[in-house]
Amino acid sequence: MFTGIIQDKATVVDIQEKQNFRTITLTYSEKLLYQIKPGASVAHDGCCLTVTKIDGDQVSFDLMQETLRVTTLNQLKIGSNVNVEKAARLGDEIGGHLMSGHIICTACIDEICVAENNRQIWFRITDPEIMKYIFYKGFIGVDGISLTVGEMQKNRFCNYLIPETLARTTLGLKKSGDRVNIEIDPQTQAVVDTVTKTLEKIAVDTGNTGTGIHVSDIN
Repeated sequence: MFTGIIQDKATVVDIQEKQNFRTITLTYSEKLLYQIKPGASVAHDGCCLTVTKIDGDQVSFDLMQETLRVTTLNQLKIGSNVNVEKAARLGDEIGGHLMSGHIICTACIDEICVAENNRQIWFRITDPEIMKYIFYKGFIGVDGISLTVGEMQKNRFCNYLIPETLARTTLGLKKSGDRVNIEIDPQTQAVVDTVTKTLEKIAVDTGNTGTGIHVSDIN
């Protein structure tokens, strides 16, 4: 599990194409290298990966085809920077919200509004069905960062970012048109899916299919 608090950024220094997967190597800071070992789980832009090799300050990971298909990690090239968070340990502070490192979809940066002391970024979800899991003031993971939904529109939402977040993460480098990884709050997903199934069962039992309340009406 992860907390959505980025510990540092890392830079891609090597990419190797192999049969049915891709190996990437990143340079880690001393902070990230502390207590890390092969087999450890580490989130990169929110996507949970397993350490396969450590050589000095260089750490390698294998990306399977599904990871490359679903996430933005397929866009990485040498020199790319990513947000990094090592798996939470027992007793660690949960400064953001619990995250699994499982990316559900990507989003496109639709609009960036720059103010004196913060930045508002609008994200458009690639799969509109995912919007049923996104709520005003709810948690959402964006490139591994635990953020609060500030506003919502039909197929997009925005976050308000303070200078500290912009400085500590890669969001400060993003521009309109860039894609980001999205992880919805697992507790929210569980509640929405449970309510949806319950409403569907009630509709079937009462013969009111297609005319009842939908979970989307709640948002």
